[in-house]
Amino acid sequence: MEILNYAFMQRALLAAVLVGITAPAVGIYLVQRRQALMGDGIGHVAMTGVGLGFLLSTSPVWMATAVAVAGAVVMELIRWYGRTRGDIALAMLFYGGMAGGVMFINLAPGGSNANLSSYLFGSLSTVSEDDVAAICLLAAFVVLVTVGLRRQLFAVSQDEEFARVTGLPVRALNLLTAVTAAITVTVAMRVVGLLLVSALMVVPVAAAQQLTRGFAATFAIAVAIGVGVTLGGTVTSYYQDVPPGATIVLLTIGVFVVLTVLATPLARRRARALARDGAACTADVPGARGTSDEVKV
Repeated sequence: MEILNYAFMQRALLAAVLVGITAPAVGIYLVQRRQALMGDGIGHVAMTGVGLGFLLSTSPVWMATAVAVAGAVVMELIRWYGRTRGDIALAMLFYGGMAGGVMFINLAPGGSNANLSSYLFGSLSTVSEDDVAAICLLAAFVVLVTVGLRRQLFAVSQDEEFARVTGLPVRALNLLTAVTAAITVTVAMRVVGLLLVSALMVVPVAAAQQLTRGFAATFAIAVAIGVGVTLGGTVTSYYQDVPPGATIVLLTIGVFVVLTVLATPLARRRARALARDGAACTADVPGARGTSDEVKV
């Protein structure tokens, strides 16, 4: 294939696969915790890290990772202790992250908002070998956590109180989830962009839930969708000269719509079948009909 003859596309496709795996792998826990927009907030904070990377002449990916992790920890602490003022504190953190990124990158030598654009919306041609190395290391950590601790993370995401009673370190696992989400945001920013990464963390999971409710099946289908749309969006971006991040997100939403349309009649048939089975079971119970009639009288 012609597309594989170019080194920058090889790097972009590898990064796309890693993003397609990691984003839904973390997103399934955020959806269970009803924190679907957490990735969006972390993306805003990570902008400060990108700006600092340019200002200090260091890797924007690693600097964004450090700042995003710190921001995720602060967000989790606010969730624990913020109470009624928590939403205001989070808003200040998000907007401050955006403002800090713009300010730092303009203070950097030769810096401008144009340098920030590829991190906000993704860019294929700017994925360097250093970026790929960082993305591989970070993605390995994300996969190790989301797969290796899937039972514990799922238990905490479903019911914190029950998980605490069973002896799980709930706060430590919540912090780990937040840190893993922050790392995922920085993994995805070179392909999807900081402002669009949250969609890739949430929509594939929502699409997978149209077909199944089991955790393992939803996890596998969501990752498959993530890999499919990131590769499809990256290839489309190359041949059609369109933004990769926007293309990937639109493809993801398209998959969600298609699966929703296909799953609706299937769900109705399942509901009718369950109703028929329930009626048959009631009819088979001796005296069930008579008991029902007596209650009505």
